[in-house]
Amino acid sequence: MTIAERLGVNRVVVALAFARLTDAIGNSMMAVVLPLYVADLPSPLFDLPTAFLVGLLISFYGIVNTVLQPFMGVLADRVGSRKRVIQIGLVLMSLGTLSFVLAEQYSHLFLIRGLQGIGVAMTVPATLALMTAASVKSTRGGSMGVYSTARLVGFALGPLMGGFLFDHFGFVTVFVVGAALMMLGWLLVTRWVNEDELPASELPKKNEPFKMFDRSIWSKEVMGLGLATIAMTICYSMLAALENEFNAKLAQTAFGFGFAFSGLAVGRLLFQIPIGRLSDRIGRKPVIIRGLIAMAPATIFLGYATTTGMLAMGRFLQGMTSAAISSPAFALVGDMAQAGGEARQMSVVSTGFFVGAAIGPLIAGGLVHVWFQLPFVVGAVLCVLGAVLVYRVVPETITSRPVDPT
Repeated sequence: MTIAERLGVNRVVVALAFARLTDAIGNSMMAVVLPLYVADLPSPLFDLPTAFLVGLLISFYGIVNTVLQPFMGVLADRVGSRKRVIQIGLVLMSLGTLSFVLAEQYSHLFLIRGLQGIGVAMTVPATLALMTAASVKSTRGGSMGVYSTARLVGFALGPLMGGFLFDHFGFVTVFVVGAALMMLGWLLVTRWVNEDELPASELPKKNEPFKMFDRSIWSKEVMGLGLATIAMTICYSMLAALENEFNAKLAQTAFGFGFAFSGLAVGRLLFQIPIGRLSDRIGRKPVIIRGLIAMAPATIFLGYATTTGMLAMGRFLQGMTSAAISSPAFALVGDMAQAGGEARQMSVVSTGFFVGAAIGPLIAGGLVHVWFQLPFVVGAVLCVLGAVLVYRVVPETITSRPVDPT
């Protein structure tokens, strides 16, 4: 078996991973450019600070994405062609990004961010469903690790590219390049993904009755993984709301906080694929449970950090432990997925990321003034409860391999 086969890499996996990479770059460019663009546009209906206006746009985008993902999972299962849904989603994302050029005032940005949110909501569940169909159980953890790593690389490169393009060429170039990258993802999916080549058992059965809300699709096992994902994401998203508090406590600069904050991405990048492969060998469930349990002390460690280096180490540990949860969780849902319901089931876990990312900063901002370490303790408790939930309701899908007597 080649290295690519061991990692669960094939043409479809590569196409979907690179498509996610390109649209992640295009989307994450907005992290740098959006605040500058909001400050540059008139907002006659909103006499509010720029930071608050930017926060409104980010929250609106997240709400649209989170609310629509389960329904877009239904759509992807219903139409029977996940590739078509991905293509439409990427086109909407590209059009939304390009539309920034046409915005004349702040209120127009809500329509644009809504269009982007719809595009992402269409793309993610359908992509994960196709990843499930294109991978096999014995290497699915590695496949999901490759996909998740490509996404992380995209989100790391996007702000750098966005800042460089803005400094040298201005807003229009950023939006055009971002839109072009998303269309490059569309091209990769169009050329390299052929649903007719995927196993027939993984495709929707068009003659069977379709239930929009099928209790067998959203089972307690899948919901348990979704809740565990929310707990994980709450833990590592809390820090985003506490920059001012940590900068004052540690006497560090914004650069120091950014350096520490990036530790999460480094940890995930290094461990996502190896841990995904580990789950292919020893099972998904034990890896996820251990990841959730290890996330608890890693999160508490952040609250007691006294230097920037300690804060960065805590974030690195969070990245490593979250890698033990995310890729195996996607792979486990893929293992359990019912034919014709993959997009709906995968949307539960993917939505969990967005829900946790919305709740985490609220918990941090609300509790940090009661006791500085309190939000981190609460996050740790949620992770332990998530581990118990996975242990109680989630089955194992990887059976032990027989030992060769020779």
